[in-house]
Amino acid sequence: MTFPSAIAQFDAYLQLERSLSAHTREAYERDVAHFARFLELENLPLSPLAVKPEHAEKFVHYINELGLEASTQARMISGLRAFYKFMLVEDLIDDDPTELLEGPRLRRKMPTVLSIREVQMLLDAVDLSEPQGTRNRAMLEVLYACGLRVSELTSLKMSHLYLEAGFVKVRGKNDKERLVPIGESAANHLRNYIDHVRKLQDIKQGHENSVFLNRRGAQLTRVMVFYIVKEMAARASITKTISPHVFRHAFATHLVEGGADLKAVQDMLGHESITTTEIYTHLDTEYLKETILMYHPRAKAINSRR
Repeated sequence: MTFPSAIAQFDAYLQLERSLSAHTREAYERDVAHFARFLELENLPLSPLAVKPEHAEKFVHYINELGLEASTQARMISGLRAFYKFMLVEDLIDDDPTELLEGPRLRRKMPTVLSIREVQMLLDAVDLSEPQGTRNRAMLEVLYACGLRVSELTSLKMSHLYLEAGFVKVRGKNDKERLVPIGESAANHLRNYIDHVRKLQDIKQGHENSVFLNRRGAQLTRVMVFYIVKEMAARASITKTISPHVFRHAFATHLVEGGADLKAVQDMLGHESITTTEIYTHLDTEYLKETILMYHPRAKAINSRR
């Protein structure tokens, strides 16, 4: 068996058995292809069936010496592990050569978070007198109100809007669907866009069900959403690193800070694991300091002597 033939079978497995998206499958296959090229460079066995733990370990050292980001190394190792897990499941190998691989320790990166005031500044930066201003305001309102990923926003369907009931149906990672509440403000801006802008457009065939359209009547692209958000940030004089994803971070952070149940936030974000959602439980340091000074017995004792 060669790596190209094994990768082709791996792709079918990821698609049929795990229902992964084309983007995710390509990333996995690219990681395995990197490993195959490494074996070739090192004059090591070129069949995936002949790979030993020491070969996989050597690959880990190799990508580390290349100076790749820790997150990139971790992703490549994860892709290789997934490949050999497939080989094991399919009874193509008896032992997994990647079983004991250890990747780099990743530091948990705190996301850029906008304050409620900064979110309002971004929303107010939209010029509603411009032809696409009504669409852009509705788009940003929905991003913040529903905590959507940019891909979920651009793929939002007219048939998935239940505005009277106060919900939208979202298709997330791995085509998993979830219902997300939408607030009155976002729903009103969305209705305004649909009734006064979208209905007047000449919509391209095949895009009739897409909510957010560009000037040519086709589904808005992820790149265009990035461009619009960057432009609004510049208009609002916000110097933080801004992308559409900061609205998702703001959505989650403001809910958690307001006392929302973490499990409910997890469901609305479409996170598989609660640990992913827990990153939003970071609190203001001044609040923590005040809490310690107010309630900790040693702190109270010190304060009473002042």
